[in-house]
Amino acid sequence: MRVRLMPESSIYDVTVIGGGPAGTSTAITAARSGARVLLLEAGKFPRHKVCGEFVSPESLKLLETLLDSNGLDLLRDATKISSARIFVDGRVVKTEIAPAAASIARIDLDQALWSSAERSGMDVKQQVKVTGIDGSGPFAVRSSVGTFETRAVVNAAGRWSNLRRLSADTGNGRPKWIGLKAHFEENEPSPSVDLYFFNGGYCGVQPVGESRVNACAMVRADVASKLEEIVQLHPELEQRALQWRELMDPISVAPLVFEEPQPIRNGIFNVGDAAGFVDPFVGDGISLALQSGALAARCLCENKFSIVEASGMYRSSYERQLAPVFRSSSRIRRMLALPGAVRKPIVALISTLPTITEYLVKKTRIA
Repeated sequence: MRVRLMPESSIYDVTVIGGGPAGTSTAITAARSGARVLLLEAGKFPRHKVCGEFVSPESLKLLETLLDSNGLDLLRDATKISSARIFVDGRVVKTEIAPAAASIARIDLDQALWSSAERSGMDVKQQVKVTGIDGSGPFAVRSSVGTFETRAVVNAAGRWSNLRRLSADTGNGRPKWIGLKAHFEENEPSPSVDLYFFNGGYCGVQPVGESRVNACAMVRADVASKLEEIVQLHPELEQRALQWRELMDPISVAPLVFEEPQPIRNGIFNVGDAAGFVDPFVGDGISLALQSGALAARCLCENKFSIVEASGMYRSSYERQLAPVFRSSSRIRRMLALPGAVRKPIVALISTLPTITEYLVKKTRIA
């Protein structure tokens, strides 16, 4: 479909669909480069999201540049995560995180980034559902409040968006994975991210403030469907959970689908989970969202919103800088899913050789 151009002053340089970390990173970076930006969000802030709420040290500097002065307190006061512990097969594998990561509740992080976007001179709209996109550059973005014309479109609407079409074989013969999360009160939580692995999934626990922990799990639907069922699948986690007091209603999402990342589809730039879903246990989901959004914005702005040139730059940069994280996490996930008789000696070896653990952590971080 050919898009009818409106007067120059009516056309946006880039329209970003989705107001989470990936979308706001794109929008803020583009707006600060002088682009005319429209940011659309289907939901309404503040709201909880299923998320490990771990911001790896590699992306803290970028997050600092995205937040305006009103949001920097959130970053400064964030709980510091200085180590990781993996509980599997009766062993504990430990590794240091240096420099330290940060733990920030998504309800607070998303609100701070959205507020920063609002103050960055762009047009922002909440509770607007995008229903379709026409054209191949320029584009017409159809929504619940009208149609917007734009030179470029960035999809940051996540892995369940109607804008993202999963492959034809998704779900056929594959186990269904679900994600669950809740916050709990816990006395004196350890300043570490703790991963409890069991047959059919795992649960991550980390502090997100004084006396508050986030429990976020990924599990096969045939194994468990509630957090209270999940904690019973690991003896040490079950013991730890005895002292918890629920601070929010648990939330869940499904299905969690792992596919090869696709940063570009039909001339549309995909960022964050819209490009690809990385296994949450590596702790780089928020970082990938922030980094991919900023990368897409830079490619578009540097190429003056020429879709062909910008998409080529983004695809090659994504493949070089971000895609290796997906592949490394997939290999480690497959290792941890091996039958117990095969997995246990591997875990035993890793637990006695810290250099192996450090190497695996490095391979799941953005270079």
